[in-house]
Amino acid sequence: MPRLTVPRILLAALFVAGPVTVLPAPAAQAATTHQVVMSGYAFAPRSLTIMAGDTVTWTNQDQAPHDVKTTSGPASIHSPMLNKGGSWSHTFTAAGTYGYLCTVHPGMTAQLVVQPAAAPTTHAPVHHHPAPAPAPTAVPRRSAASAMPPMNMDRSRPATREAAAPAASEGASSSPVPSAAAQPAPDTESAAASAGRPLDPLLLLTGAVAGVAVLCLLLVGSRSAATRSEDPGTS
Repeated sequence: MPRLTVPRILLAALFVAGPVTVLPAPAAQAATTHQVVMSGYAFAPRSLTIMAGDTVTWTNQDQAPHDVKTTSGPASIHSPMLNKGGSWSHTFTAAGTYGYLCTVHPGMTAQLVVQPAAAPTTHAPVHHHPAPAPAPTAVPRRSAASAMPPMNMDRSRPATREAAAPAASEGASSSPVPSAAAQPAPDTESAAASAGRPLDPLLLLTGAVAGVAVLCLLLVGSRSAATRSEDPGTS
């Protein structure tokens, strides 16, 4: 796959992903209330199926009082005595089959089946973060020399050697130039050596005498010139 297509694929995935997506968790199932009527010295309905967490409300519509008492089941319940128009509610949390009756009228029997509630499936919010688009990688350009096949490179080696041979000969011919230019070096070294040696006292004395003699000659010459310039004035 070419290198330049990788950033394009990532950019396409970025646009497809879009903004952050959050999946809300489903709401818990609401509890349901079921009605059981006490009428005609019977429970209606006589058999009822509910889910755990649901509520059952019994309402007495007979002139005679009634109550609710379980005879079997995972839990025991017993309602107060209900007169006409009275009601009583109970929420069942334990799953199972309950048998119940009216203690005043034992012939009033009924059955209640409580099924286990389905476990709520809570989904954690899923966040889709778009992947950052990486910076495009620069593709190095291949030089003409590196793009040549190996056979061409082998063929070019003799030419390189031939080109190197004249260069070496030119370097050998030009090498005497620095030696010629370096010839004044001994004079410089001799001058430095002579400068480092102490001066001869006789030379210093000779130089001083010569200087005094020159000074005397200059004084004599200046006086004679002054005398000559004064003589015409006196005549």
